[in-house]
Amino acid sequence: MQRRNGVIMRIQDFTDMEQFEETMANWAAATGLATVAVGADGEYISKCYNFTDFCIKYTRGSEEGKKRCEKCDREGSGVYPCHAGLIDFEIDLIVNGEKVGSVIGGQVLPDNPDPEKFKKVAKEIGVNEDEYLEALQKVNVRSKEQVIASANLLGQTLNYFINAEYDAKMNKNNNHQLLHQLTEGVMQCEEKVNEIQQAASQLNAIERKQNILALNARIEAARVGEAGKGFAVVAGEVGDLARDIRELNTSIAETVGEISKLIHTMTRNDILEADK
Repeated sequence: MQRRNGVIMRIQDFTDMEQFEETMANWAAATGLATVAVGADGEYISKCYNFTDFCIKYTRGSEEGKKRCEKCDREGSGVYPCHAGLIDFEIDLIVNGEKVGSVIGGQVLPDNPDPEKFKKVAKEIGVNEDEYLEALQKVNVRSKEQVIASANLLGQTLNYFINAEYDAKMNKNNNHQLLHQLTEGVMQCEEKVNEIQQAASQLNAIERKQNILALNARIEAARVGEAGKGFAVVAGEVGDLARDIRELNTSIAETVGEISKLIHTMTRNDILEADK
């Protein structure tokens, strides 16, 4: 019984049940066999297709017959004869190597029925013999080989379908988890970008102060004349340094802008990809 995080997995939680039902309905119409899907908890999870009055109204309609049918449902596997003389089948539905449910059905005769045999069954389960035989005449006849081939086809089709549905759901969940991790990473990157921008602002402030110092130094050098030549050289170097800082700050700002644009582009693309 498949579990995820300690909870029994239900086929209907990860499968498009409308398509699931459509597949079963088409199969039942093509084969003439009865079928129903059963969950891991033993409860029906689909409609009942091609169920016969012989089985539902009469055999399961009696207390003893229902008891015998439920025993067959629990113990039957593959293609097998039921207690009333019909052919039934049970095919496991498997996801990741674990059983998550099954499809059961059949309700067909292997050959033309022996009336005396079914009269005996009618007596044992306590139903009207004539009505039982009348209902029996409406039951389809299929060879065991036909039932085996039909049951295997249904099982393969449904197993392929539910596994594809499960994988798609798990991949989408994983994508959302990766997106969450990416978003956290982007937020951390943006924090670092903000720190760089703050540092760049401080460089701007330093550059402005250096420009003022260089200007004051030049004014002072001009005022004192020949004696201020050395001071003028220093002022020039301070001015050059301020210019270099300004160019560096401009380069930092451009790089930060490109990083921010790239981060937002990546985030948007990953969000679109995760939602597919």
